[in-house]
Amino acid sequence: ASAKAGSEPKRHRKMMTIAEKVTLLDMLKEGRSYAAAARHFGVNESTVRYIKKDEANIRKTAAITFSRSAKRVVTARNKTIVRMEGALAIWIADCRKKNIALDTNTIRTKALSLYEHFAAKEPQDPQKQRFSASKGWFAKFQKRFGLKSVSLHGEAASADTTAAEIYANETFKNIINEGGYKPEQVFNMDETGLFWKRMPSRTFLFKEDAKASGFKAFKDRVTIVMCGNAAGFLLKPGLIYKSKNPRALRNKNKNLLPVYWMHNPKAWITKMLTSDWFHQCFIPQVSKYLLEKGLPFKILLLMDNAGGHATDLSHEGIQVEFLPPNTTSLIQPMDQGVIRAFKALYTKNTLADLVACVDAAQDDEDETFNLKAYWRQYTIATCMQNIQKALKEMKSATVNASWKKLWPQIVYDDEGFTPAEIQHSALAAIIGGDGFGDMTTEDVDELLDCHSQPLTDADLEDLTKSASDEDSETQEETQEIVEETGLTLERLAKLCNLAKELKELSQEWDEDMVRSLQFCHKIDEDMTPYRMLFERKKKQRQQLPITMFFQPRKKEPVPPATMPSEEIEEVSQEEVEEVSQEKTPLSD
Repeated sequence: ASAKAGSEPKRHRKMMTIAEKVTLLDMLKEGRSYAAAARHFGVNESTVRYIKKDEANIRKTAAITFSRSAKRVVTARNKTIVRMEGALAIWIADCRKKNIALDTNTIRTKALSLYEHFAAKEPQDPQKQRFSASKGWFAKFQKRFGLKSVSLHGEAASADTTAAEIYANETFKNIINEGGYKPEQVFNMDETGLFWKRMPSRTFLFKEDAKASGFKAFKDRVTIVMCGNAAGFLLKPGLIYKSKNPRALRNKNKNLLPVYWMHNPKAWITKMLTSDWFHQCFIPQVSKYLLEKGLPFKILLLMDNAGGHATDLSHEGIQVEFLPPNTTSLIQPMDQGVIRAFKALYTKNTLADLVACVDAAQDDEDETFNLKAYWRQYTIATCMQNIQKALKEMKSATVNASWKKLWPQIVYDDEGFTPAEIQHSALAAIIGGDGFGDMTTEDVDELLDCHSQPLTDADLEDLTKSASDEDSETQEETQEIVEETGLTLERLAKLCNLAKELKELSQEWDEDMVRSLQFCHKIDEDMTPYRMLFERKKKQRQQLPITMFFQPRKKEPVPPATMPSEEIEEVSQEEVEEVSQEKTPLSD
């Protein structure tokens, strides 16, 4: 039937995805108007205002969802169940990554176990909802988190060998031949969890707390996103932390860190973070690398099919391929020694840092060195420093050798070092004392192998702790600090003076004039950006208007018998001229 005269066709309702809503909220945060955001997404302005009103729930949902196409927002529910589901999602993703078999009954049993674990630590509520991990709950959980398949087949020890051989010998070969890819153009990306404060089992037992009730090892965790090519080149890694602005990085520019900084309340990879890493980290680095090599922008990126990996990554010149299920432990390059070697080097550097602290305490004749206090001062900033050291020590031959099972034709003769060749026991012996003097290679292997085991309830409890407390503490601490931070003009002047003093001391004390001159030249070279910044800030201060250097003086009533008003005006003018010459604030 035809529509009535004068009637308009019914407008189709547009249901925005969570990812689109987050993008819209980011646009508003950048200062875009509600009308501009509405035009960009083709929705009413009232819809934009409604999304802004529900920002907290939308961002919370985006942080835990596995599906970029999810449209439903998590509503207020039982907090214990919400936390349990977040932990369960992490556990499922972890099991998928480790090729651990799961089915519906296994997941429901784990859900009930986690709920009871979390509920036991919550205050008793007589009206608390009873949870039984029913089939109905599981169906809704599966829909909420976008789990298309909950059944995995085979464990790491019995991975799909046939599928791995077919992919390496046929599928991958055809992709390389058809695309004409060179080793410099073929990359593999994989992520791994790093318990960045965990040491081999005997080393983190503090003498004073070893027998204390409730003692447990540090389980602070980050996710490292590693990516390298078949030629042996490693990109700057991505790092996912639980907090957006930790106290240790309060005054740091996130764009100038040795890692690509990302954040998630669970420090876990999600589809949105994968997409962010792909567009903001991978593409710029690879573009620069290929330009330096004089190669065209033609890239093959290999990824596994983990639940947190986005499947809609696309960019002109980039072909994204996903490895077959249950073949990660057999043919994925990053899993063939690169990640393990990186963790071994990170552990070595952490021990070396501990050795330096012990030596410093001995030099100062301080016999009260405390391992617990050391770990308290070991922040995420220290962690990133040791990550950077580990990556610099990684040999390109080690990265290249990891492609042996997938692309043996391009592997060098030199296979680089293996984790077993990175000596930790020697460093441990230097530290000495309980837990260090008898540390062996097996202790380190135990640490490296712990990541292949399923996450325990205690691990999941730590991973699901909210970072809101740390963020609020950071805000309170920032409000309390009133002094200017960063590279101020005074601090730049101090840096330049210290560099000058260091040069003078080297020339005075060093008998080898050639060596001291080389040292001074190196200081001059390294100080150039600071001197340029100092001069620029100095000019900016000199160009400030005179009114910036004093405040209006409050007028006080003057008795008639005192100085006339004309003389007061003359004195004020003289004071202004004096301020103009000296460039100093006018005191009250």
